[in-house]
Amino acid sequence: MKLLFLKSRRGAYGRLMSAAGVLAAVVLMGAAGYHMVGDGRWSWFDCFYMTVITLSTVGFAETLEGMNEMPEARAVTVSLIILGSGTLLYFISSLTALIVEGDLQGILRRRSMDRAIGALSRHVILCGIGTTGWHIATELRAVGVPFVVVDADRERLDELNEEFSDELLCVCGDATDDHVLDLAGVQRARGVISALNDDKSNLFVTISARALNPTARIVAKSIEPSTEPKLRRAGADAVVAPNYIGGVRLFSEMVSPKTVAFLDRIVQFGGGISVGLEAIDVPDESPLVGKRLAETDIREAGALVVAVHRADGDYVYNPGGEHMLQAGDSLIALVEAKDAIELRRSIQG
Repeated sequence: MKLLFLKSRRGAYGRLMSAAGVLAAVVLMGAAGYHMVGDGRWSWFDCFYMTVITLSTVGFAETLEGMNEMPEARAVTVSLIILGSGTLLYFISSLTALIVEGDLQGILRRRSMDRAIGALSRHVILCGIGTTGWHIATELRAVGVPFVVVDADRERLDELNEEFSDELLCVCGDATDDHVLDLAGVQRARGVISALNDDKSNLFVTISARALNPTARIVAKSIEPSTEPKLRRAGADAVVAPNYIGGVRLFSEMVSPKTVAFLDRIVQFGGGISVGLEAIDVPDESPLVGKRLAETDIREAGALVVAVHRADGDYVYNPGGEHMLQAGDSLIALVEAKDAIELRRSIQG
């Protein structure tokens, strides 16, 4: 997205600065002209004053003593009127453009963005666009998940917008504020990711999001390990500690680099990767409920079930053909990207 009116505002600001520079140069040249033709008889302030009232066309008489007897001084006045009038008009038009493009166009674009956010449903709200949030936004965009970014730092939002080079749906405000979450469509969202840079803020976002949308999946970032149970009690479905995960990853890269490389490839689609892990829920109306794995067409569809997440939270790893599928199960399957949608449709009915 071209984040609101950012680029147009920068253009108007640049024109205003150019006009201001030219206007300042004309004023300086006019004052110097009067001072030079007066051979120092008039002070610099008087010359400056005469220049300003000439450019502003306020209608005062000639204020420099003896000026009416000096054709050279009137020549300076004529030059100022010719050069300065156009410059002053350019400055005023540039200032008007800055106001119009910065405020009016910003309001119109903000309303357009509000309508776009209002039309969303089943989207993800990303709170915080720091180092962690930036990577999250990149991944959400890569897999085509609709999302809205919430952050109080407009400059950071502008940077993300330039990185994405297309329209970014965002709300500039405090993510711990219920009203800001409402603007992001929290009641219609499928999930909320709280990736702010302190545990207190993530805790408040979790509490607010859970109160506003009891069914949303909430994933919260944790800085200190002691915060995880508090976040879960506040309503977070999952808590991620980047520092801990980073440490485990560094260790794994040292002792088992090939395993890590393989897992990296299969946990996400995109970037030329054709095979990935999919978690597919088995609803009550699924035709597979009550069947053994061997009786299904999952293997024929090119998928390999590596685990089953039971409704009670337990996992069954590497389930055999005699494993009975039940409503509420979630199948963790290794499947090619081209077959993932059809596999989900066949399981969920």
